Amino acid sequence: MKPKNELDDIDLNIISIMLEDAKTSYADIGARLFISGGTVHVRLKKLNELGIITGSKLKVDFTKLGYDIKAFLGIYLEKSQYYYDVITELKKIPEVISAHYTTGNYSIFATIICFDTNHLRDILSGAIQKIEGIQRTETFISLEESIERPPKVI
Repeated sequence: MKPKNELDDIDLNIISIMLEDAKTSYADIGARLFISGGTVHVRLKKLNELGIITGSKLKVDFTKLGYDIKAFLGIYLEKSQYYYDVITELKKIPEVISAHYTTGNYSIFATIICFDTNHLRDILSGAIQKIEGIQRTETFISLEESIERPPKVI
């Protein structure tokens, strides 16, 4: 992979614009940066090939689909050797939308979405807490997401 210091300002500006809105057309990006849309296309292809850009995602407001609960789950493992087995099982639970191997109190920190508190309870007690290797969990319900943004690319 090309080190960051080998990327030029055009590459970094293209990334910044796409992080703001991945639907921005190549022509619009080119107009903002005073280059052609074709140049933007070539640069994005290069950034993909280098593994700097790894895909694009659709951003969805899950509350509009009925998911009224977003919770963060601190997971304590009985032993660290259970990590990969636990992650394999968590991947089978569609409500688990992210999971991170962490330092600190928790071995795994996960995000889950649920329709309501009954659904949350069912996922916790009926699925997650039954996974072998999980010692216990701590749940934090999000009341409001105040900041959600990509980092500034400089």
